[in-house]
Amino acid sequence: MKKQMVNDWEITVVKKVALSNPVLIEGLPGIGNVGKIVVDYLVEELDADKIMVFFSYDLPNSVFVNEDNLVELPKIEMYHKKINGKDFLFLAGDVQPSSERASYVFSELVLNIVEKHGCKEIITLGGIGLSEPPEKPAVFCAGNNEVFVKKFLSKGAKNNVYGLVGPIIGLSGLLVGMSAKRNIKSTALLAETFGHPMYLGLKGARSSIKVLNKVYDFKVSLTSLNREIRLVEKEELEYEEGSTSASLQKIKKLKEINYIG
Repeated sequence: MKKQMVNDWEITVVKKVALSNPVLIEGLPGIGNVGKIVVDYLVEELDADKIMVFFSYDLPNSVFVNEDNLVELPKIEMYHKKINGKDFLFLAGDVQPSSERASYVFSELVLNIVEKHGCKEIITLGGIGLSEPPEKPAVFCAGNNEVFVKKFLSKGAKNNVYGLVGPIIGLSGLLVGMSAKRNIKSTALLAETFGHPMYLGLKGARSSIKVLNKVYDFKVSLTSLNREIRLVEKEELEYEEGSTSASLQKIKKLKEINYIG
C-alpha cells in the first residue's frame, strides 16, 4: 500500500486500477443518512473493490466501535467497479470533514483525483428532511448542467427543488458546485426522508437506487434493502403497540451497526 500526504490528507492507495473516464458517485452521512445508505448498499451489492482510504485530523474527533468491539478511527474510502464496460467510483465513509474549510479542501482533492482520470460525470446523494416520514419518497435533482439533469428527470427524478430545500451542505453540494469550474457535469440526487436525527432514510435510499438503476443499468437487486425496511417497520410497529424499551434499543442498535458505525 502506498501512502502520500496532500493538503493535510493522508491518502492510502489500497489497489491500483486503470481508470478511463470514470463516473463518481458520492454518498457520505447527511440527512437520514440517505447518501451513505445508497453508496454502502451499491458497494456491497456490486462487490466493488476498495482502492483508496482518506484520513485527516480534519475529520471528527471520535472513533467507531466495530463488530469485534474494537475501535476504529473515522475514514473516507473510494471504491471501484467496472460495470457494462464503464468505470464507476464510489466515495463512501463514516463521516464528513468537520469544518467548512476542510470540506472545500477535501472536495478539491477528490476532484483533482477524478479529473486526472477524465471524469465527466459526478452524482452526489443526500436527503430532504420532511416533518413526517414519507411512504413513497420522491427523488429530486439539482445540478450544474441542464442537459445532464434531464438525464435523471427522464428516469423519474423531479427538478422543482427551488424553494423546497435550502443550501445543500457538505460534499453533496460542494462537489456539484466546484466541479462546474472543471466542466464536469454533476447533479445532486436528493430523496425525501424524515428530518429526525435518529431516523434512517431506507425508503429514500431505495428511491434513489431505483433512479440510478435506470440511468446506469446497474441491475442492483433491492431484495436485501426491502427486507431490512420490513424488519425495521416491524420493530417500530411492535414498539408503538407497547413493546418494552428493549425493542427500541434493538432498533437503535441495528441502525447504528448497519449505517452509522
